[in-house]
Amino acid sequence: MGWLEFVAAYAVFFASHSLPVRPSVRPWLEARLGSSGFTLAYSALSLVVLAWLIGAAGRAPHLAVWDWAPWQVHVPLTVMGPVCLILALSIGRPNPFSFGGARNDQFDPALPGIIRLSRHPLLLALALWAAAHVVPNGDLAHVILFGTFAAFALLGGRLIDRRKRREMGPEWQRRRDRVADAPLLSASQSGGTLLRVAAGVALYGALLWAHPLLFGVSPLP
Repeated sequence: MGWLEFVAAYAVFFASHSLPVRPSVRPWLEARLGSSGFTLAYSALSLVVLAWLIGAAGRAPHLAVWDWAPWQVHVPLTVMGPVCLILALSIGRPNPFSFGGARNDQFDPALPGIIRLSRHPLLLALALWAAAHVVPNGDLAHVILFGTFAAFALLGGRLIDRRKRREMGPEWQRRRDRVADAPLLSASQSGGTLLRVAAGVALYGALLWAHPLLFGVSPLP
């Protein structure tokens, strides 16, 4: 039953992420929920199904792919710091190159922020999170779970680039070139950036505290 639940959770996870955003489905949903309502409903559904999938991986039969060692817990502890900072610096900011951007019409290529480092910061955070967590979770179910997420994040960036280039036309390359020439941090951004860095540090601390409550495992050695 453990493997059946894991497979079912995986199927529902991919269906919940692919079906609502299909061109034939999303306009119908947005017409009834509104753009903001669709985003909220889609995000809530994604979180619920993700929580189920992670729980199902923990309930699947334990088949070791590699042995656990004490040093492995330090990998996610170290990597999750940058992950939290990436999330804090990217969520709610304009990003016409990827998904999840807010107020994309206000994007300034001369002040790109973290997009100067990655056009897809949320996918970068997902890839780092997944790759870091696969190290101390060497059983088959978790290797499949985190390995798939890492591969999805790396492939997703290329797929989004291809779609955005098609949608934006020559403007995509022009904006990309301007972003590449922009400074990583400017004085006009520093105040807001410091607040976001503080939020990232707070998020890291909150995850350390909540991890045993949410997943039943302490991330600390």
